[in-house]
Amino acid sequence: MERKKYVLVGTGGRAEFFYGALATDYRETAELTAFCDINETRMAYANRLLVDNYGYPEVRTYRSEQFDEMIAVEKPDAVIVTCLDRSHHTYIIRAMELGCDVITEKPMTVDEHKCQAILDTVKRTGKQIRVTFNYRYAPHHTKARELIMDGVIGKVNSVHFEWLLDTQHGADYFRRWHRDKRNSGGLLVHKSTHHFDLVNFWIGSEPESVFAYGDLLFYGRENAESRGETKFYERATGNPLAKDDPFALHLDENVQLKAMYLDAEHEDGYRRDQSVFGDGISIEDTMGVLVRYKSGAIMTYSLNAYMPWEGYRIAFNGTKGRLEMNVVEKSYVNSGGDKSLEGAIEGQTITVFPMFAEPYKVEVDKEEGGHGGGDPILLNDVFGHPVPDRFNRAANHIDGARSILTGIAANRSLRTGAAVRIDDLVRF
Repeated sequence: MERKKYVLVGTGGRAEFFYGALATDYRETAELTAFCDINETRMAYANRLLVDNYGYPEVRTYRSEQFDEMIAVEKPDAVIVTCLDRSHHTYIIRAMELGCDVITEKPMTVDEHKCQAILDTVKRTGKQIRVTFNYRYAPHHTKARELIMDGVIGKVNSVHFEWLLDTQHGADYFRRWHRDKRNSGGLLVHKSTHHFDLVNFWIGSEPESVFAYGDLLFYGRENAESRGETKFYERATGNPLAKDDPFALHLDENVQLKAMYLDAEHEDGYRRDQSVFGDGISIEDTMGVLVRYKSGAIMTYSLNAYMPWEGYRIAFNGTKGRLEMNVVEKSYVNSGGDKSLEGAIEGQTITVFPMFAEPYKVEVDKEEGGHGGGDPILLNDVFGHPVPDRFNRAANHIDGARSILTGIAANRSLRTGAAVRIDDLVRF
């Protein structure tokens, strides 16, 4: 079998998930040939990990302005996009124009204009996009899809979905580039795209209209001042004011964070350890969203980013009963340790409440790996030997668009105070 060639754009915290897999489990089916980034130090660190951690030879490196040159020299089958969210569309579109398929992390992009440009380029070039929604592949999420597909609770008429980010993981979005809404689209796009995609996947429908409320009510300097805080700092590393702050991230105390960010910031000025109670935060930390789907179903959704535990509660109300899923996840900081802890499960239950029978627990097979065991299954589906899948977990550009458009519509609703129709945002 001929190996497919890959190049990767953006060697930050999410990149190792992909290049680590290519360098180990998928050497027979895939070949990684190059990195592309704005930061030479970060690419050098990624190469060091390839050699030292995975026994893989160094790959060639290209700066971002050399992207076209990289495609011409390397001639990859596909480009893996793991850069800043706001830049995803740049490399997704250019890769397709230069004849490559694309594998992108979520979210596919951050606003409706960039989304439309991606959709138009797919039509124009005929190239393919895979959006790597690893949560779809987690066994408990697949089980929920199976139960709903098989009609266990009948037609789903409403969904209640509550997601909690804790004071370690949730706070992390307010330390780094995500805190600027221009970069990430806010948590309603960057984080909630996972959740909105899951609902589309579970109920087999797509969003029709969205209304939302949201604000910055916990993080940020003004909120801290209102609670009586008087000591403030810009960044944590090396700052005595941050020594006893439970929200501080000290880059010099973590080998990976120091090498990937602290040692690299002289090139691009990016500070990974900003204070979550500083100025300049333009994303929300408290959000409530109401969604109507084309199937007629209604969803109430909330996301809070400063909770004492990490996880989610979801309920599906159907014509034959109710399905409840409660999940507690382990907390983590991106790039700060073991990748398998990302989305790892500490506890989960699925309960079916039939209309006229006793409720019962549903057993779920446990799998190793991040995102509840979904990561290894996703990686095999993308880079290995995919098997027939009755659940259709592989996500394309349409799935990627429908997931972010719920959040994009919610952001517009926050600005305007009005409900937003998805059909008014893009043309499929």
